[in-house]
Amino acid sequence: MMPATPYVIRPVAGFERMGEENAFAVLARANALAAQGRDIVNLGIGQPDFPTPQHIVEAAIKALRDGHHGYTPSTGIEPLRVAVAADVQRRLGAEIDPGRVVIVPGGKVTMFGTILMMGEPGAEILYPDPGFPIYRSMIEFTGARPVPVPIREENGFAFSAEETLHLITQDTRLLILNSPANPTGGVAPKAEIDKLVAGLADHPHVAILSDEIYDQFLFDGERHTSLLAYPEIRDRLVLLNGWSKTYAMTGWRLGWALWPDGLYDAARKLAVNAWSCVNAPAQYGALAALTGPQDCVADMVAEFDRRRHLVVDGLNALPGVSCTMPKGAFYAFPNITGTGWPSARELASALLEKAGVATVGGPDFGIHGEGYIRLSYANSAENIARGLDRMGQFLATERAT
Repeated sequence: MMPATPYVIRPVAGFERMGEENAFAVLARANALAAQGRDIVNLGIGQPDFPTPQHIVEAAIKALRDGHHGYTPSTGIEPLRVAVAADVQRRLGAEIDPGRVVIVPGGKVTMFGTILMMGEPGAEILYPDPGFPIYRSMIEFTGARPVPVPIREENGFAFSAEETLHLITQDTRLLILNSPANPTGGVAPKAEIDKLVAGLADHPHVAILSDEIYDQFLFDGERHTSLLAYPEIRDRLVLLNGWSKTYAMTGWRLGWALWPDGLYDAARKLAVNAWSCVNAPAQYGALAALTGPQDCVADMVAEFDRRRHLVVDGLNALPGVSCTMPKGAFYAFPNITGTGWPSARELASALLEKAGVATVGGPDFGIHGEGYIRLSYANSAENIARGLDRMGQFLATERAT
């Protein structure tokens, strides 16, 4: 009797198209090297090295002790949604309806949901490149065509409204924007956003996802221009924000999104089907974050500003490296074309394996990322200095193979 032919179980084709966020792969490799006894300076992962402020931690502990152990509404507890609206009013001067806010387990959930709603074969979705890699990954998962919006160093790592508008076609369903930006630290000028919004009047079929997760990380007097400032696009705007970066709460998995009327019920249904609700005590911690003292945020931004100068000055002193000063977020995106390394990924890998410094190659953020690497300065000044010193020694002695 012939043995049965083994059958290989496979997911649907969309999962074959799905990419990853390589910063986590770099983190895993850095941790593996550290476990072998290597001293690794991690400038790869975008995670604040500060602890979550104590009043937030205590609020979550109190919620547990007070018996908040059960399900909450799928869109989040009402006091937290009201607090989000109040915080937006206080900081941005924009009035939003708490009934259109959804509390979600991290910022990626809003990307996932929005792209899932807008993406299908035959559709086009515009996204920033270089940009957060999950944008393109999710677009490809849905079968839609990803259309990169070039984010160029000569534009201060901001999009060009004219170039972006020229990329829109009748098949475009969604435009993704991110300012302040990952991985470049670029901040979109208000004048450029004004031009973009004015041009979008000719494309009423295009929805907008504005990723504003770094909106409080701004330097040199820059002011954040939220897409909420434009009432003419409110009926097609999804706004993404959260607690992970601003309050050093990455592991809490907390985000919020504002949805337009036409998409809100779909977002609510997605919550019901996918995660039921965000865990209850975390939501009470998030409430304390918004309603409690904000000096923790100001202190963190001030420290990031100090580190920003340290990392940029250090990078510009390295052979073959040049780095423009980022205006927001906590990333530097140096140009490494002068080093002689033909591939930014190869250089990033060599820096980790040979010099013990974790960075992320620019191509991991898109086709326009070649020639750059990303460094996160969400690490201590001491570690940044050690990492830069190692990079300098490496570049002075090693050559591309």
